[in-house]
Amino acid sequence: MNGEIYNHEELRGQFPNHVFKTGSDCEVITHLYEEFEEDFLDMLDGVFSFVLLDTRHNTFIAARDAIGVTPLYIGWGLDGSVWMSSEMKGLNDDCENFKVFPPGHLYSSKTRSLKRWYNPPWYSETVPSAPYDPLVLRKAFEKAVIKRLMTDVPFGVLLSGGLDSSLVAAVTARHLGGTKAADICENQLHSFCIGLEDSPDLRAAKEVANYLGTIHHEFHFTVQDGIDAIEDVIYHIETYDVTTIRASIPMFLMSRKIRSLGVKMVISGEGSDEIFGGYLYFHKAPNKEEFHQETCRKIKALHLYDCLRANKATSTWGLELRVPFLDKEFIDVSMSIDPKWKMINPDLDQIEKWVLRKAFEDEENPYLPKHILYRQKEQFSDGVGYSWIDGLKTHAAENVTDKMMLNAVNIYPHNTPSTKEAYYYRTIFERLFPQVSAILTVPGGPSVACSTVKAIEWDSQWSKNLDPSGRAALGVHISALNPHIPASLTANVDVRAS
Repeated sequence: MNGEIYNHEELRGQFPNHVFKTGSDCEVITHLYEEFEEDFLDMLDGVFSFVLLDTRHNTFIAARDAIGVTPLYIGWGLDGSVWMSSEMKGLNDDCENFKVFPPGHLYSSKTRSLKRWYNPPWYSETVPSAPYDPLVLRKAFEKAVIKRLMTDVPFGVLLSGGLDSSLVAAVTARHLGGTKAADICENQLHSFCIGLEDSPDLRAAKEVANYLGTIHHEFHFTVQDGIDAIEDVIYHIETYDVTTIRASIPMFLMSRKIRSLGVKMVISGEGSDEIFGGYLYFHKAPNKEEFHQETCRKIKALHLYDCLRANKATSTWGLELRVPFLDKEFIDVSMSIDPKWKMINPDLDQIEKWVLRKAFEDEENPYLPKHILYRQKEQFSDGVGYSWIDGLKTHAAENVTDKMMLNAVNIYPHNTPSTKEAYYYRTIFERLFPQVSAILTVPGGPSVACSTVKAIEWDSQWSKNLDPSGRAALGVHISALNPHIPASLTANVDVRAS
C-alpha cells in the first residue's frame, strides 16, 4: 500500500466487531474487503495504490486512487504472471509488456481485467448547471486542507507565491491551531520555495510568508545545477514529456533540501489549474461547453503530468506530498459549478480562476493580500525564473544538431520530438528505458501553454508557437514568448498582477 486514507478513523467506527491490529490508516482496507469484497473503493477518502492478496481463495485485487495522485504500473510476464509496481523500473526486467495502471480503476485476478470504480458526474463531460456559491467552494477547500493535517511527522507547505500554493499555506496557517499537526510543528508552520536568484516566485513567496508568519525557507539553484540533474530526474520521474521535466527539476532539487531538514511531509497546490481552467490558454476558450470539456480532459490526464511530477520528485527523497485541490469531495463541488462562472472575462475583471479567488476574498479577515490573490497564473517551470527554460533550450541545442533533427521522425517514429529540447530528453529516456512499453507510457501531441491537442484549435496563431511554457500563450501572458522577440528580452519581467 502506498498512500493515505484520511477517513480511516471514521471507517473503523463502522466495524465495532472487527479487531484492528495496528493504528495504521491502511489497515482499514483489509477490513473493508472482508465486508464488501471488491465493492468498497468509493468509501475510501484518500490517495492510494495497493495490492491485496486473499490467501483464502488465492486471488488478489489491485487498485489506484480516483485521480492517480500515487503512481502505479501493471505488467505481464511471458509465464502468465501479473506484476504491479509504483515505478516503471520495477517491471522492465521481468515483464514482456507493461503500462500505466489507470486512475480510478480496480484489477481483479478473478476476471484478469481492469474496471473503473470511480464514476463521478463530471467524468462524462456533461456540462453542469449548479450556481456558483463562493462560501460553499471556500468551505469545501478548507475541509480538504484540514483533513490533510492528519500527521504525526514534521511537515510544511510548498509556497511559490502563486494563488494555489498561497491559498494552501493560508488555509493551513489559519486552521493549524488545535490539531495534532500543530503539536508536531510547535504551532510554527514552515514554508518552502525554490527559484533562480531574484525569480518571480521567490519574491512573491517571501511576501506571502511574511504575511502569514511562516518560518520560510528559500532555496536557490542555478541553471547549471538544473542541467546537471536532468538525467537523474528523468530516471526517477520516468517520462520524456518536456513540460514535466522542466518543472520536475527544481522540485526534485527542492525536495532533497526539504528532506535534509528533517521534514517528511509537505502540502502543495497541484490540481487547481485543471479544475478551474487556470492555464492561460483558457482565456481563448470559445464557450463554456468547450471550457468545461477541456477541464475534464485535463483532470483525467493529471496522472501523466503534474501528479507524476509531484509524487515522484518528492518521494525520491522520502518526502510525502499531499494535494488538497485533488480531494474527491472538493472536485465534486468544483466541477458541478456552471462553467460560465469559470470563464475568463476581462471586461468584468474576471481573470483565470476568478471563482476560486472570489471565494477567498474576505475584507474583515483576509486570507491573502489582494494583489497576491489576483496574481496572474505562473507555471512552476516559468515562475522559478524565466532564464531557466531558456537555459534548458540552449543546453539542448548544444547537444542536438540540426542534422540530428532531420532524422527525428525515423529515429523516434512514436511521439516524434519536434524541438531539440524534446529530442535531448528523449535520447536520455530511451537509454534508461529502452523498452517499447516504456516509450508508450508517455503521452504525446502538440501543446501550447500546457493545453491538450484539442484546445490548440481555439486560436489559429497557437499552432505557430507550440511550447508548453505559459509564455507561449500569445496575447495573454504579460511576458509572452513571441517567436519574433528574443527570450532574453523578457527574462526579468515581474509578472505579478498589480
